[in-house]
Amino acid sequence: MPIPAGPDPITLNPTTTIGQVRLLITDTTEPALFDDNQIDAFLTMEGNVKLAAAAALETIATSEALVSKRITTQDLSTDGPAVSKELRARAAALRQQAAAEVEVADGFGLEIVDFDPYAAYRDRL
Repeated sequence: MPIPAGPDPITLNPTTTIGQVRLLITDTTEPALFDDNQIDAFLTMEGNVKLAAAAALETIATSEALVSKRITTQDLSTDGPAVSKELRARAAALRQQAAAEVEVADGFGLEIVDFDPYAAYRDRL
């Protein structure tokens, strides 16, 4: 008789890329929202930790908007669209941070270079 498979593993170690994505999306308690394979898929699709976290947050936001909706019963109320909006705002901030890091890494910016148009001519003399 085969042993039933347990839940997929989750990595909480923040020194790993999977753990860093979990930290950014606050998926650090059990049961986890995503298993390691799902977070690894976000990393593969997006290419870096912050973009993967943004994609994960957008996925959570979509689910929140679809499932939770805005509900009020007796003394309890939930506002799925508001939660979704906040998650999307956090995802947008992570995307901006990732874009700024790429810009700095690519060396875009202004650099002043001392240029002497006659240097080659003087070298020949």
